[in-house]
Amino acid sequence: MKKIVFIIAAIFCLTNNSNAQQDDYRTKLLFGVKAGANYSNIYDEQSQDFNTDPKYGLAAGAFLSIPIGRYLGVQPEVLFSQKGFHASGSNYSFTRTTDYLDVPLLVAFKPAEFLTILGGPQYSYLMKQNDRFDSPLINYEQQQEFENDNIRKNILCFVGGVDFNLRRFVFGARAGWDVQHNNGDGTSSNPRYKNVWYQGTIGLRF
Repeated sequence: MKKIVFIIAAIFCLTNNSNAQQDDYRTKLLFGVKAGANYSNIYDEQSQDFNTDPKYGLAAGAFLSIPIGRYLGVQPEVLFSQKGFHASGSNYSFTRTTDYLDVPLLVAFKPAEFLTILGGPQYSYLMKQNDRFDSPLINYEQQQEFENDNIRKNILCFVGGVDFNLRRFVFGARAGWDVQHNNGDGTSSNPRYKNVWYQGTIGLRF
């Protein structure tokens, strides 16, 4: 009788363990969509006195979670991402809003099913820039749109953050900053004014 109980218990444990492995999202190839907001600003590498105020912008797109075993994976993403800043003085205000197509290529470390730690490079392509200037004497707004067929012409950034996973839902927090301009001809330059941003999103995995 004891042997029968032991065999039944062993089968039950093995079945539960197998089901748990099958339900572990870390081992599955998953596609997802997400949306949220950026809190962005710029900084001047050559002047510590340069001071601007951050602004909010939209962040939305899709991602693909590709497992490499249970604890490691890669996560490419494609995002529409608004960045920019505010600047003001005693009698004027200036706001710049920039629309980017961001392509992060992230390494994912998954110590637990509910937590994913991510980091890696991001390539950003400027699509549109909107400048607004207001003062007692003059007010103007200028919009520029950019077309870039050369994928080597981009801004290289670094992004890091965490995802909190609740079954199909993902709550993401990121921080990122510009590193260099890739000029498209094999050369690169270090931009004086660099974007820096914090990003929060809510996503759904399929």
